Amino acid sequence: MTRILLAAAFFMVCAAGFAQKKVKPAVLFTVGKEKVSADEFIYLYKKNHPAKEDLTEQKINEYLDLYINFKLKVTEARARGIDKTPEFTKEYTSYKDELRKPFLPESKILDSLVVLTYNRLQKEVSASHILIEVKQDATPEDTLQAYNTAVSLKKQILAGEDLGAKAALYSDDTYTKTRGGDLGYFTTLQMVSPFEEAVYGGKPGDVVGPVRTSFGYHIIKVGETRPARGEVEVSHIMLRTGNRDEAKNKALIFEIREKLNKGITWEDLVKQYSEDPGSKDIGGKLRPFGVGALAKIPEFDAVAFSLRSPGELSEPFQTAFGWHIVRLERKIPLPTLEESAPALKNRLARDPRVQLSKQALTQKLKRDYAFTENAAAKAKVLPLADSTLSKGKWKIPGSFASGKDVLITLQGKKTTAHDFLVYVQQNQRMNSMAADKYMELLYNTYAESMLSEAFEAKLIATNPEFEMLLKEYYEGILLFDIMEKEVWKKASDDSVGQRGFFDGHPELYKAGERVRATIYYSDSKDIIDQLSKQILANDSASVQEILKSKNVYSEAGTFQREDRPALRDIEWKPGQYRSQNANTYQLVVVSNMVAPGSLSFDDARASVISEYQNELEKNWLASLKKKYPVKVNDKTKKYVVEKIKS
Repeated sequence: MTRILLAAAFFMVCAAGFAQKKVKPAVLFTVGKEKVSADEFIYLYKKNHPAKEDLTEQKINEYLDLYINFKLKVTEARARGIDKTPEFTKEYTSYKDELRKPFLPESKILDSLVVLTYNRLQKEVSASHILIEVKQDATPEDTLQAYNTAVSLKKQILAGEDLGAKAALYSDDTYTKTRGGDLGYFTTLQMVSPFEEAVYGGKPGDVVGPVRTSFGYHIIKVGETRPARGEVEVSHIMLRTGNRDEAKNKALIFEIREKLNKGITWEDLVKQYSEDPGSKDIGGKLRPFGVGALAKIPEFDAVAFSLRSPGELSEPFQTAFGWHIVRLERKIPLPTLEESAPALKNRLARDPRVQLSKQALTQKLKRDYAFTENAAAKAKVLPLADSTLSKGKWKIPGSFASGKDVLITLQGKKTTAHDFLVYVQQNQRMNSMAADKYMELLYNTYAESMLSEAFEAKLIATNPEFEMLLKEYYEGILLFDIMEKEVWKKASDDSVGQRGFFDGHPELYKAGERVRATIYYSDSKDIIDQLSKQILANDSASVQEILKSKNVYSEAGTFQREDRPALRDIEWKPGQYRSQNANTYQLVVVSNMVAPGSLSFDDARASVISEYQNELEKNWLASLKKKYPVKVNDKTKKYVVEKIKS
């Protein structure tokens, strides 16, 4: 996205609300043989110039000149075949895929899943279960046996048997079986999807199942629910189990608590006593956590959430890891739906529920677009995979004689086996998959790409805003690539041309009175204070030590007042000066003044490159206008001006 915005920000189109009937538009101007319509120009101008003061003939004419130059560059890029290169195709395809997403049914499925998930986050649920394990490669006989065992256990529990006792005897979940199958409280996205659906779909006391997951079959007893508590951030002092006998641990933790009561600071006691290496040096602070995060030490979870006010201390308590004292730092409520949506979308996009929805969508598109495949032809091409495919070096076998066989038919359009194999040869990448599995993946990707193209064609026919956006991205990428080749990179790399431009335009590189200075930047005022003292003391060794060990950036050179914000308000004479820009502190050390005069090439280089780019672009545009004559329809132009002004 950044590339396009950098290259053609003022030509980008906002999609919302664009809907016009497709009629033959009036031509505003031509670039060579390419025609640009009045409607296109009017729409772009209005979108990029919403202010009333921009609706003047002068500004419309200025923008028309810019837009003609834009079209000249794009026409040249297309003539050079830049839009046919693999790099362009890859980038443009990526943008198209992103643009298509809001129109796809799966995006609406994802949006509804985000709302559902957020609503589930509003409460915490509890459950107990019995797991009868079924391995991924289990035989049908083993799978049936596990299922029958789960059904039998459910019947016994419904008849009054205790689930906890049965879990202790039969559950294959080694973590919960010693706790009677108790999973404690959890919330959405912490359990595999089928398990979560069963619990959230039940009522307290319900016994549900068998529920099949990737682990096996579950019999679940739905527990109580409670409002979500959000997250909590705490600090702690921990005496680790095993470092001394338990009696001494207990005595010491209560001694530490007494010291806190007497006013000794938390930070000092953390440094002196805590045996948690991950938090000891940061005041004992732990990362914020929510329900289920500390399921293995429920005592810690219970104490942390029981504290009410920041700064409140717990009494000493014991977990499997040792003895603790906890201090509450803050409670973090659940964010709003709007705040949560981006992170939830990213997480749900990888969720099996969305993947199943995508598969269903693919099947629907196949029906809608009359997608059929020739099973016989498919059976001939897939076995052509060999070990070279996994290395990314596979080639179509010269002996393959069935290339003309129809492989896929989509909306009456036939694709041959050879078409697919060419796709494989061009898109293969080195990977760790088995060759036959990789060939099958490429086939499915190829079929999906054909469905996407059919869907895109329908979008273009029925959604003008989508068609316009595609054009904008297409031309934007072309503009960036051609400008990089003809102007930006050329100006940056051509040191001889830069020097020639500098020597040929001495009037551009004059300077007023300047200063030779060093400017230091840091986000710490204390560090700037230390630097200032050491510089005043002429202690260069200490200055270098601070620069090496601290987060400080420095630059030295000859500057004009407007070159840096830090220079704008200082006295224009040697000395030390302080300034602050947002959260950055600056120290300016001016060593001496430099009289007005011409800038050296090195001092002016950044400006030279910028001006040289402008010169190259100006000359290049002049040559393009000769190559692609521009003709403006004055009658249509007059109509455009009046239309925009009105």
